[in-house]
Amino acid sequence: MDFTIPQELEDYYAELEKFIDAEIEPLVAADDNIRFFDHRRENARTDWDREGLPNHEWEELLRAARKAADKAGHWRFSAPKEYGGKDGSNLWMAVIRDRFAARGLGLHNDLQNEHSIVGNFPFVAMFEHFGTEEQKQEFILGGFEGTRRVAFGLTEANHGSDATHMETRAVRETRDGVDGWLINGEKMWITGMHVATHCAVFARTSGDNGDARGITCFLVPNPTEGLKIEEWMWTFNMPTDHPRLSLTDIWVPDSVMLGEEGKGLALAQSFVHQNRIRQAASSLGAASFCVEESVRYARERKPFGQELARNQAIQFPLVELATQCEMLRMLIYKTAWDMDNMPHKEIERTISDKVSMCNYWANRLVCEAADRAMQVHGGIGYSRHKPFEHIYRHHRRYRITEGAEEIQMRKIGAYLFGYLGPKKGKYN
Repeated sequence: MDFTIPQELEDYYAELEKFIDAEIEPLVAADDNIRFFDHRRENARTDWDREGLPNHEWEELLRAARKAADKAGHWRFSAPKEYGGKDGSNLWMAVIRDRFAARGLGLHNDLQNEHSIVGNFPFVAMFEHFGTEEQKQEFILGGFEGTRRVAFGLTEANHGSDATHMETRAVRETRDGVDGWLINGEKMWITGMHVATHCAVFARTSGDNGDARGITCFLVPNPTEGLKIEEWMWTFNMPTDHPRLSLTDIWVPDSVMLGEEGKGLALAQSFVHQNRIRQAASSLGAASFCVEESVRYARERKPFGQELARNQAIQFPLVELATQCEMLRMLIYKTAWDMDNMPHKEIERTISDKVSMCNYWANRLVCEAADRAMQVHGGIGYSRHKPFEHIYRHHRRYRITEGAEEIQMRKIGAYLFGYLGPKKGKYN
């Protein structure tokens, strides 16, 4: 077994660091852009007159960073070469995301808007595996060119974690000789709808409540008659781009269906695995940042005439967090490597539990690390002059999104006890 990070990856990361210093940091230093990264973060980033949506100037800065990264060949790193990417693997993405977050908050990697100069594109994998050729050209290339942005419309207010009981319905209806569907329902927490050109709406087209089959995905244009943003949901960490929306008598043709009729949940699962492992790596990196900053401060701070770090009450909690970071890093990297070495559709059947282990534990760990960092730093750690409260507020949501940690633990339990996965039937 070889646990060495490939030299090619080390070389590429060194290239990324040079790019950040040469291109991204000057963007932060320009004008008054530093306001987006200091203790005034929420007010600077949030347009309170537009119902709490992201400020236009903040989003324009993110676009400028992505444009520079794309020009340098970094932004599309994880995408297939045929779409201008570098076929970046899950392992390489995990290492990069871990290290980026460990640098601390910055324009290079600010996950409040899921922004990074090395982009994460789960929709690319979704279209690549389930889309028609026309859809691949329109939505993958269009996504990179900025003409297409797709929001993910799965969650509902009354059925957050259980998509099999969704109330959104689509029934067959032919109009002017064109076969299509009439969609009615509501969706909740549909991130990015303020800039989305389409919403991937999941609706039940057959079967009964609770059935895994019978749910279909439709690429509904935004705006379109019958699609209404009812309200923008204000959150623990503002700004918001998460609305509650309604769909009333929306008709779409068969051509907007993504994937096979009735097999939409399999498509949704393809979306979450890449997101979960990369999100886990980011949470791990942020946890490591909190630990390292706490160690640094404890060595510098000298109450009662000696370093704060001399106290075991300071040392031991950080020792435990550092130990968990090291163990988790190995599991994340190993799981990402496993994902790279099996067919995409095998991930759900064989190692989905490992992906969930990485995700729920990393998201919990970063919250514990941020909380401990606040405690070690005292009053200044609790203030917005340090990034720990922001890290906590941001990463706290990941214990709920991408599958609440309880749902992921239930998945792990099903694999562990042989109800799902490779051990299925072992204990019968």
